[in-house]
Amino acid sequence: MKGILKIYHPEETLKYHIKSTYCKAVYINSKIFLEVEVITDDSLDHVDDDSLQYNFPQLSLDVFDFPIDSNELEGKTFIIEDTDEETFTEVDLYDDEDAYLYNNQLSFSKDENDELQLIWQGKIDDFYTGSEEPLLFKLKCHFKEDDIEVED
Repeated sequence: MKGILKIYHPEETLKYHIKSTYCKAVYINSKIFLEVEVITDDSLDHVDDDSLQYNFPQLSLDVFDFPIDSNELEGKTFIIEDTDEETFTEVDLYDDEDAYLYNNQLSFSKDENDELQLIWQGKIDDFYTGSEEPLLFKLKCHFKEDDIEVED
């Protein structure tokens, strides 16, 4: 497991295990942009049969084209707020439903294994019950480089 996403719904706290993560500072046309992708596992083994989560077993949260000052992320906190003119975040529900992210705060640090980790807090539309009040969420994950072995 590479981390966990918790969505704090009034009826229950929904827990998603992280399947894969991606984070990069991208240099384009003399500017630096942050890209983050976090995809949850679609396994429901840890979820009760009557949980709200059963209708949405997998999510993907993304940050894209967010301008930053440096490619060094450790120790940095970014506040990301989408506007009508610019959108930097996206959530994919793997369904026909739409949801949006609000009040995003991404904090980067190093964990005890000296790996980059992210704590992402914010609000997400209540796509479970359709309530007008966005739900708080907190995501914690790390970005461990994969070892790729190529055989001769």
